[in-house]
Amino acid sequence: MHFQNANSTDVERKINKKKIAILPVGAVEAHGPHLPLGTDTILAERLSEKLSKRIDAFVLPSIAYGQVWSLRNFPGSINISNETLISLIQDIGNSVYKQGFSCLVIVNGHLGNQVAVKEAARKIYEVNPSFKLFYFFYPGMNDVLEDIRESKEIHSTYFHACEIETSIMLYLASEYVDMDKAVNETPLIPKAADYSPTPWEAFTSTGVLGNAKLATSKKGEIIINKSLSKMTKLINDFLR
Repeated sequence: MHFQNANSTDVERKINKKKIAILPVGAVEAHGPHLPLGTDTILAERLSEKLSKRIDAFVLPSIAYGQVWSLRNFPGSINISNETLISLIQDIGNSVYKQGFSCLVIVNGHLGNQVAVKEAARKIYEVNPSFKLFYFFYPGMNDVLEDIRESKEIHSTYFHACEIETSIMLYLASEYVDMDKAVNETPLIPKAADYSPTPWEAFTSTGVLGNAKLATSKKGEIIINKSLSKMTKLINDFLR
């Protein structure tokens, strides 16, 4: 259930019943010619909706902006600082706790947010140590990638607008995907990029890191079902 659609009169009763809030966190950034700027937010929202049905939780309004420093110079990208994102998540988390929730699940759709998300969760925990916090970025995905990936892995950590992310979009939000515009760009990411600030225009012209043409809805379904199963188990173990 979407939290914003509840009314103030009976929301307290519903919070006492559900107790878990899910916060989708995304970004506005370039995702090649075939995916929208809001891809990460759309994915976080759709994944949160599926998770909410499994654990009977509220879905909070999304945070639609993220830290996109690496792609900030690409057309359409809107970057906010880690500090801004940390403060926003921290304020939301503290407020949600005061409203009576016992658990906050942050579903992050953008890898670049991970540092801020983790730091925000720690800050919330310091103030409210009885408040259970989870932060997820497609957990369990690596367990299935080797079996479904057809293209070459561009980076051990990054995946962006490629076979993998496009497959997830085809499964969760196909109406936003234009496969006729999908490209195959396999840039050589310099090793120094892992240890030094490196804007992505230094090695990619499209923002695509791999062969988006190989994406399929079935691959996305496998990834999402794996992630959903892992998240559900972790949360249910906490509830027990």
